[in-house]
Amino acid sequence: MAGGFRIIGHRGARGLFPENTLEGFQGAWALGVRAFELDVGLTRDGVAVVAHDPVLNPDLTRDAAGAWLPGPGPAIHALTAAELAGFDVGRLRPGSRAAGLFPRQRPHDGARVPDLAAVLAALPAAEWIIEIKTDPTRPDLTAPPDLLADAVLTQIDRADAAARVVVESFDWRIQAYVRRVRPDIGLAYLTRPDAPADPWWAGIDPADHGGSVPACVAAAGPAGCAWAPAFAQLTRAALREAHALGLAVLPWTVNAPADMRRLIGWGVDGIITDDPDILAAVTAAAGNSTTPTRG
Repeated sequence: MAGGFRIIGHRGARGLFPENTLEGFQGAWALGVRAFELDVGLTRDGVAVVAHDPVLNPDLTRDAAGAWLPGPGPAIHALTAAELAGFDVGRLRPGSRAAGLFPRQRPHDGARVPDLAAVLAALPAAEWIIEIKTDPTRPDLTAPPDLLADAVLTQIDRADAAARVVVESFDWRIQAYVRRVRPDIGLAYLTRPDAPADPWWAGIDPADHGGSVPACVAAAGPAGCAWAPAFAQLTRAALREAHALGLAVLPWTVNAPADMRRLIGWGVDGIITDDPDILAAVTAAAGNSTTPTRG
């Protein structure tokens, strides 16, 4: 993603609205957010749905009777879309860690886990970074990478959204597959310190690239792809190297204004944040343009 600094709402804008919900995306859009990151899993009957965790999160999920789940689960992949629709994800459990992290989040009782098609259709002018959630260390938790990627690509095409989406994953098998079958789709490569190259990077060995993460991304991806590092992992030298390699750099998840100012000063191409309203204020003060454009 090149051509202008982007404010990217993480899971919609989970500092303000229930994460990865249609209500959350629409609420953030009404505040002026124009680019979003979301997460996708696959139900038992093959529906691509917008959810971060492979299993239902008890900190934000209630059953049809309104009772909080007693613990994690069941798995998204073990439920049909109809079964998943019976759960309410519109409020944070009082006293939970999530509630403490996001005290400004406004509840929206009745919000459901949406399917990807509904989200793409609801905001036809938005840009989307779609994280496909698979884990090579836990293949039992999700659909295989190719099946999940195919389901996502089908929904992208139904929404005529190929020109305004980027697909990303920590599991680089996803990007390798998408690059092979749909070279027109933009790609980003997620990294974090606890996801080592083996088995997450689909055979890319840092030893072959001088230990450089940006060089590994450039080797794995097409020209003009993006690197999405955990923001604390990013150094100014790595950012310069990434830009020299032609990569856009989109750090996540940046919520503290001081970190936002530092990264903007370094020249990142966008910031993924739970608090896009705060980032908008920081960028305005810094004199940055936040007009969404696509490179």
